[in-house]
Amino acid sequence: MENPPTILLVLALLCVSVVAATRTKLQSINNLDVVGICKSMVETQGYTCQEHQVTADGYILGLQRIPKGRSGNEIADRQPVLLQHGLLLDASSWLLNPPDQSLAFILADNGFDVWLANSRGTKSSRGHTSLSPDDDPAYWDWSWDELASHDLPAFFQYVNNQTGQKLHYVGHSLGTLTALAAFSQEKLLNLLRSAALLSPVAYLGQMSSLFVRILMDIFIAEKLKLLGVQEFPNGQTHQLVEFICTLPGIDCSNLLATITGSPNCCLSSSSKDALFKHFPEPTATKNFIHLSQMVRRGTIKMYDYDLEDTNMEHYKQPTPPAYNMTNIPKNVPLFLSYGLRDKLSDANDVGLLLDNLKDHDKDKLVVQCREDYAHLDFIISMNANQVVYDPLMAFFRLH
Repeated sequence: MENPPTILLVLALLCVSVVAATRTKLQSINNLDVVGICKSMVETQGYTCQEHQVTADGYILGLQRIPKGRSGNEIADRQPVLLQHGLLLDASSWLLNPPDQSLAFILADNGFDVWLANSRGTKSSRGHTSLSPDDDPAYWDWSWDELASHDLPAFFQYVNNQTGQKLHYVGHSLGTLTALAAFSQEKLLNLLRSAALLSPVAYLGQMSSLFVRILMDIFIAEKLKLLGVQEFPNGQTHQLVEFICTLPGIDCSNLLATITGSPNCCLSSSSKDALFKHFPEPTATKNFIHLSQMVRRGTIKMYDYDLEDTNMEHYKQPTPPAYNMTNIPKNVPLFLSYGLRDKLSDANDVGLLLDNLKDHDKDKLVVQCREDYAHLDFIISMNANQVVYDPLMAFFRLH
């Protein structure tokens, strides 16, 4: 960064506006009766939908269920599928396209019992048994470590309890990272049938999104956390976005492509409009710090407190433990689909993950590479139903 004082000035302005805007935003949220995903996005398409809640680590997490297809035909022993969204999204990301193009609806219409998870902090999962997201910084004291160790197991166990069956799993982006981390510790496997990982994230060191790398290289999340901002993004973050868009090499004429990959080959204008009605959903600033550490260091480790004493307190060792992808059992059925135009789940990083899986049982690992796909194509592309979801369902039916 050639002009650090300018960056610091913009950061200071941003943080002042964030603190002021936070109060207004949270008051408006608290005064509104938020319509749930079932009523606003599923039932409007003619599907039956149920709202469920799961408690994990004190967080009250929203979980939507689409128990049958639009035709209403009862199918005995529908196999449950849990869908886990990516960063800054929620379960709505599986429902943004028309029913014949949205994975959640397609799975329901093809005989699966569909469950939609919402990460802690998102609209459907802002509850807590004792903490308030508005007033208690401790509410936001988590990263994806906790999503892997607490939330995902709670979702798995709840769906298993409700259905009496093992689960298929679909993750996108961060939803793949949390699953891979859990699998590497041999968690969830007793409840799992198979897993489909779309835009798989394990390593992030070669992420090619210049926009995101700048955010992380200037330690924006760390600076915000020092200023007491626990929720990310929050307030008038457009000031920071506008500043980054002035830097050399950054083209913000198509911000979506600049961040996630250019082009997202097959997104309709209506899909993009629908996406931005639900994006961004909040996450913890600490979570963004954790991802930043992975990008800057090229490692897959637990959150680093950057103080040996604090790491010792949490991990009983001076540096955070690593998640070892080679520990994933070789017989876990995995379907991986990635895109060569993806700037977040870069093909080179996916290659490192695949190298870790090189000894995986050949009949348990399917790898699909889409030359024309970027990060968001896997959830809202107009042709994903044919080129990704059909092979995905065929994989599920084998397991």
